[in-house]
Amino acid sequence: MAMIPRRQLAIQLACCAANLAVAGVPFASSAQVRNVALMRVGPSRAVRTLAQAARQARAGQRIEVDAGLYVSDVAVWTHDDVSIRAAGGRVRLLASGASAEGKAIWVVRANRMRVQGIDFEGCAVQGRNGAGIRFERGSLWLRDCGFSLNEMGLLTGNDENSILEVENCEFAHNMRPDGHNHNLYVGAIARASVAGSYFHHARTGHLLKSRAALNQIFYNRLTDEAGGSASYELEFPNGGIAQVVGNLIEQGPQTDNPYLISVGAEGYKWPGNSVQLVNNTLVNGLAQGGDFLRVMPGAQTIRAVNNLLVGRGALETAGPGEYRKNFNAEAGDFANLAAYDARLRRRSRLVGRAGEAGASDGQSLHPSREYTHPRSTRAVNVNTHNPGAMQSMA
Repeated sequence: MAMIPRRQLAIQLACCAANLAVAGVPFASSAQVRNVALMRVGPSRAVRTLAQAARQARAGQRIEVDAGLYVSDVAVWTHDDVSIRAAGGRVRLLASGASAEGKAIWVVRANRMRVQGIDFEGCAVQGRNGAGIRFERGSLWLRDCGFSLNEMGLLTGNDENSILEVENCEFAHNMRPDGHNHNLYVGAIARASVAGSYFHHARTGHLLKSRAALNQIFYNRLTDEAGGSASYELEFPNGGIAQVVGNLIEQGPQTDNPYLISVGAEGYKWPGNSVQLVNNTLVNGLAQGGDFLRVMPGAQTIRAVNNLLVGRGALETAGPGEYRKNFNAEAGDFANLAAYDARLRRRSRLVGRAGEAGASDGQSLHPSREYTHPRSTRAVNVNTHNPGAMQSMA
């Protein structure tokens, strides 16, 4: 039997798991069948710190962390099937000058690790890319976590078999003093799935940058907002499969780059390179110039369907592709776009004008959910389908 190249195998495995990721279901975990006692962590517990928990944890370990502030509590996680969740409120990890391996508050080299309800703040290192989490290899699922005031929010390695799933998380104000670093920076991994998350206030760096082979960016809010000056709101510098569905994406007037979304700017790496831009609301806040989408020559597919465009620019300038049911919209079409409420008003001429969303690599692109603020999604079940990110109306 012919061997499948490692890179192509990674892409196929990522695609097989795609439907579960977008539905908000994390990857399967063998921790469900392990008999490992629950570990409780907190100032009044036998295990007082997360650093101590990481040293004592075994494969399949379940960890509950008492709510509160944990200062300089940095850790390296290497065991598979570990799940960590906050208990009784949020857990705040403040770096305060500390880092694990000179890299991050947490360094993760593990399979099927789950983290929920934890905030990562203030990491700075000599290399100027101190992250809330440095995810180097394996598979990592994050839910309801926050990343703020680090030099880099979350940074991954370039292991082509790794998988990252981010659900209902927030990334903001992650930057080094001279800017340039990113709120979320995904390396050349198999799959990055991001849903229901809130990205805002980058400076010079991007809100979300991904080099993954498969990128599923569903139902998020990526907005510069007052004082934000992201270069790109969303970038796929090495191409890959980009499924961008149901997002509110806003470029503010202080951006350092005129493009909201960029694909292939640093050359295509993966065998499959396609752009699926479906049911997004794209806002260009520049008074002059700006483009919603830039795709460098070399992508096999460019498809933009059911998007709403606010401000200057067009989608077709990205190159030959399928463009349909994309509409220019005005502020008056929305409930309150100045406050990022992108629901269409019932009287808007755009109501009900969406077309068929289609599918990509086995993944339906029909919007079944929508972003709700802050950092969540809700199911939509409507008879009238609208263009743009929101199906519910004001």
